[in-house]
Amino acid sequence: MGSARLYAAVAAGGFRRYATYRAATAAGVFTNTVFGLILVHTYLALWDERPHLGGYDQAQAVTFVWLGQALYATFALQGGGVEKDLMARIRTGEIAIDLYRPADLQLWWLATDLGRALFQLLGRGVVPFVVGALFFPTALPRDAGTWAAFVVALLLGLVVSFGIRYLFALSAFWLLDGQGVSQAMMILGIFCSGMTLPLNAFPAGFGDVLRALPWAAQVQVPADVLMGEASWAGAFAFQAAWAAALLGAGRLVQVAATRRVVVQGG
Repeated sequence: MGSARLYAAVAAGGFRRYATYRAATAAGVFTNTVFGLILVHTYLALWDERPHLGGYDQAQAVTFVWLGQALYATFALQGGGVEKDLMARIRTGEIAIDLYRPADLQLWWLATDLGRALFQLLGRGVVPFVVGALFFPTALPRDAGTWAAFVVALLLGLVVSFGIRYLFALSAFWLLDGQGVSQAMMILGIFCSGMTLPLNAFPAGFGDVLRALPWAAQVQVPADVLMGEASWAGAFAFQAAWAAALLGAGRLVQVAATRRVVVQGG
């Protein structure tokens, strides 16, 4: 119970920290709404030429766009989550302080990231999604069960997202400079999650590979659960398997990285 309270307090601290950046949040809401409008009209033109592309109708394609804009900052698909702070602390040597805390390093950063993600979802994601639902035809469910399943898929997707970014961040123990890693993480996150185009729309073979990768658990799978295009059991199993694999790999890399720590920055 004490550990649960500790990590709950860490998550609350992550939420409060990002809640202080009100101007940045407002700018993010505006940006996501504008990009959503651009993508919606692009998708509508594409679906006019290719009806039912990827098995979606136009309403589902529109829903996919606005859901992606709502989850863009939530999943930190372009970076900017806790991995940025973690890489900075590894580079400066402040990670040594983190290792002395009476708390698990991985769980500490996971709790911080969940707090960040919750604020980004509520503060930056809800408004663009509501705008899209009000002004464009969408394929949103009307039963509470599907919305509950979507919340589960969202939570599992957040853990997968953290697992990916945590692994990338730990590379700073060896690379020291995380700029190249951050760029690679951004490109993979945007393309492989379905933010650029639904993964169902890619040709067979290539699309199958993309849907099997962990990035699909962040946007594609929650979208399919919300729109009734995926079985709940299969979606949850896919996300949970990747979450367990990534957290396990992160734990192994963390042990290897901290076995003999060379503190940078002095």
